[in-house]
Amino acid sequence: MPKFVAPTLVDAIKELSHDTLRGFVFVRPDGTERFCSFANIHEEATRRGAHLAAKGLVKGDRLAIVVPDGDEFVLSFLGAVYAGVVPVPIYPQLSFKNVDAYHDTVAHIAKASGAAMLLTTTATRPYVDPVLPRVDNLRFGVVTVDEHAAPAPGPLDVKVTGDDLGFLQFTSGSTSRPKGVAVTHANLAANSEAFMIHGLGKDSSFDKGVSWLPLFHDMGLIGFVIGPLFTNIPVVFLPTASFVRAPRIWLDTIHRHRGTITYAPNFAYALVSKRLKEKDVAGLDLSCMRITGCGAEPIQAKTLREFADKLAPAGFKPTSFLPSYGMAEATLAITFVQHGTGVRSDCIDAKALQTHDAKAVAPGEGTQELVNCGRAFPDHELAIVDEAGTHLADRQVGQIITRGPSVTSGYFEEPELTAEAWKDGWLYTGDLGYTVNGELFICGRLKDIIIIRGRNFYPSDIEWVISELPGVRRGNVVAFGADVDGEEQLFVCAEAFQSDAAGLTDAIQNAVTSQIGISVHKVEIVAQGGLPRTSSGKPQRRKTKQMFLEGAFAKPKAGANDAATA
Repeated sequence: MPKFVAPTLVDAIKELSHDTLRGFVFVRPDGTERFCSFANIHEEATRRGAHLAAKGLVKGDRLAIVVPDGDEFVLSFLGAVYAGVVPVPIYPQLSFKNVDAYHDTVAHIAKASGAAMLLTTTATRPYVDPVLPRVDNLRFGVVTVDEHAAPAPGPLDVKVTGDDLGFLQFTSGSTSRPKGVAVTHANLAANSEAFMIHGLGKDSSFDKGVSWLPLFHDMGLIGFVIGPLFTNIPVVFLPTASFVRAPRIWLDTIHRHRGTITYAPNFAYALVSKRLKEKDVAGLDLSCMRITGCGAEPIQAKTLREFADKLAPAGFKPTSFLPSYGMAEATLAITFVQHGTGVRSDCIDAKALQTHDAKAVAPGEGTQELVNCGRAFPDHELAIVDEAGTHLADRQVGQIITRGPSVTSGYFEEPELTAEAWKDGWLYTGDLGYTVNGELFICGRLKDIIIIRGRNFYPSDIEWVISELPGVRRGNVVAFGADVDGEEQLFVCAEAFQSDAAGLTDAIQNAVTSQIGISVHKVEIVAQGGLPRTSSGKPQRRKTKQMFLEGAFAKPKAGANDAATA
């Protein structure tokens, strides 16, 4: 099959370097905008790359990047790439809340990556400086982006190839300690072609992306920076914090810039549906939306339907929904539904699912609805296997495995962990699912399954049922299993206010028993914001379980019922 993209990210940007009219727009927190044409991006990447080389960094060195500003992050990231230096994005922190845990994370990533330098801003430097004595490999120390403001100190002449590392993507740590996925330029080129061309059917004559996703994670970075640069698509970037504070800014930006492609996790669509009022929808025109993607966490058909209903007066088309599945170890995307087909789901027997059988049934009590996440891209394969590695037939639940040019070679300098997940050319994802005629449905994480008296329960199913209860903060629930007198039992931690705690315990017990068919051994109501999360906002099941067993959760405070569900 002919290749449609450049062999490296550097080559891709150079192909766009003549374009002074199109490029990236960075919206600042105060609403002002900075436009960087593709020509500007090439010039800035060259200049910043030359500064890194002048500091002493050479091809193959790793550069930890802790930069909160979207434009500075993107241009610094690309500057490193131009210099042959391997960027290592780390999420920024702008408060001293839980700062010790943040220092642990930064130190771990800086050590694991062998970073030679840490690049940050003047504003974020106080949050990273304390890490310096703990990381002996930071031989060039901490440098701020304003030190690269001068003209280029000299020419930059570095040859980057497809086999070279493009960057290290450290996993978010929702299931374990962050590991550095080694992503090559060839991986980036292959995956960009897969999702931008074969998946989204991009059209450079009119498509435009709009994203508020964090740029230090794969969906924001690869999905809206790297993929569009490989395929000539302009993008508008919003600060993540701006979206969280006022979700309507996402839709306002799509309306104003006539965006055609956007993406978000399930929780974002739920947040918009909850926060937006009829008056907020009035005046919006979202008929321009061609792709409204969803991924990165379990997708709920009900959430997307509610979003579509809420935004229908604005001309939103439900057929623009594009559910998908991916992970950092496969660069980004693994499966997409056919664009333009919207949300399709499968109704299965919940009891049969406990024995790994995805039996199709009519909707009703005792059933479960799972969203179709599509099929693998050209030149890529996907399969479902049992514990012995035997490939399973349709509607048999097992571990999802994949292979192809997007699949990375492993974790950076972690041979044992790499050997656990990469076997005989296949990436073992650790996720559970099944296929129907080659299309994928996700059930949960292999190691998170709760097994009680021989029956298998998926935490995400239990968490979704509880999240729907009044008084529970939607998406802020963790279910897990733990041993009690030699037998595994179900435990639930949910965020709410103290005023709701007594009633919620019984409500959670009853909802799980009636809808899932299992008893909850203990319910723990924790303070708002008390559940541990990854840098991308996902609750950490294993950390939650550890904190629960250690009795580390703070008791919830009193508060209004409506605030508890915000």
